[in-house]
Amino acid sequence: MGPAVILYTVMTVVPVGVAVYLSFTDWDGFSPAAFIGLENYRHLFDDPSSTQSWYVTALIAAVGTVGMVGLGLAYALVLKGRSRSNSFFRAVAYFPHVISALILGYLWAAILGTNGAVNNTLGSFGIEPVGFLFDETFALVSLIAVIVWAGFGFNVVLFVAAFQTVPAELLEAAAIDGASRRQMNMKVVVPMIAPVVTVATVLNLVGLIRAYDLVVSLTGGGPAGSTQTFSYLILARSFEGTKVGYATAQSVFLMVVSAALALLVTALRNRQDQAAAG
Repeated sequence: MGPAVILYTVMTVVPVGVAVYLSFTDWDGFSPAAFIGLENYRHLFDDPSSTQSWYVTALIAAVGTVGMVGLGLAYALVLKGRSRSNSFFRAVAYFPHVISALILGYLWAAILGTNGAVNNTLGSFGIEPVGFLFDETFALVSLIAVIVWAGFGFNVVLFVAAFQTVPAELLEAAAIDGASRRQMNMKVVVPMIAPVVTVATVLNLVGLIRAYDLVVSLTGGGPAGSTQTFSYLILARSFEGTKVGYATAQSVFLMVVSAALALLVTALRNRQDQAAAG
């Protein structure tokens, strides 16, 4: 285990420790770091841009997770059978996950932009352009929709794989008892793969809390900061403004929130499992 422990320590433990230390300093990345205690963390809660970005991040994480897990589960239930057509549609759903999120963002920007494909088509019918990416409300909705579209295919793969572990005897017994396909899915299949649903929820939630690349290429955090996530604020505003100590404090706080949410979801799932077993 020695080499693995050393590699993990050098690549993970040490950088995290350095980041935690720098989060207590006033550092611009060049001059010597000055220790200032909890001042960066106090400023984090007083900063209006941080508050706004956390609101956007929470909305994207909550709606996006429900959308990706729910849509992925529904899609997988429809296509859980083994056939060439089902394999094709699973591949179609997973394909966006293979492409870089930056490329997907630029692609959808070309489709939904003011002079994009959709608005050009609407204009040919005499309809005014829709501000998919330039209206504050529409931009956030468009961003979440693209995130769900790009990410739900990963959940489809997880759930289809999980369906293969459901004992055929349970499904046969339910069919003999007269259960419909919907009842078998909701009463047998979904409860049997509940741990996988929990894993998917945690992965999606933590991933969306750190959403950055699609924001950069699709909306650039605009208009007026309406789609600026916390990760985007850290990388595009704080580090760019040479506020390295403050940006590191934001990063540490983001790490703690991500870990806390992951533990919370897992604990709630374990409590439900214990209640069901009891």
